[in-house]
Amino acid sequence: MAVLIGFLLANFTLSFLVLGLIAAALSLGRRSRPLTAAMVVEDLFSYFLLFSVGVSFFYNFVCHVFFGDMAAKFIGWAQSPFQAEVGWASLGFSAIGFLAFRRNFGARAAAVIGVSCFLLGAAAGHVYQMIVNNNFAPGNAGIIFYTDLLVPAVGLTLLWLQHRLGRRKVGLGKSTEGL
Repeated sequence: MAVLIGFLLANFTLSFLVLGLIAAALSLGRRSRPLTAAMVVEDLFSYFLLFSVGVSFFYNFVCHVFFGDMAAKFIGWAQSPFQAEVGWASLGFSAIGFLAFRRNFGARAAAVIGVSCFLLGAAAGHVYQMIVNNNFAPGNAGIIFYTDLLVPAVGLTLLWLQHRLGRRKVGLGKSTEGL
């Protein structure tokens, strides 16, 4: 059990992505039938924002600000003031994720685009560390690296799907603000 908990905490980005999928499935299970594509995307997107952005980045904030030595070791870095800066930036992304959870398309676009820029930049940094410094620590080259690519891909796909479904629903060539 301790190994499983350690895995889930060390690979929190994947853990929270899966929790978001579970929450979305539970929410969809409680919705009236028939389910529409817009309903499915709404629940997937909402719980993605809540867990993969809001909760995950809050966890990242706590790790980098309060447990910086541990976080640095996990990534394969030396402790530095940079840890706190990443942590405080993560707190900002967390707040945006929580705010976008049940908000309009614009809030969701801001959350996804901001987080995607951060994570894709982090992924590029991980690749650089792998090539230049041979850093294959789990926090640099493991699941964290892959979710730095996966989370933006999922978020941008859900954003696009919600935009497309909103345009079809309204039929005006514009996405609905209430989505």
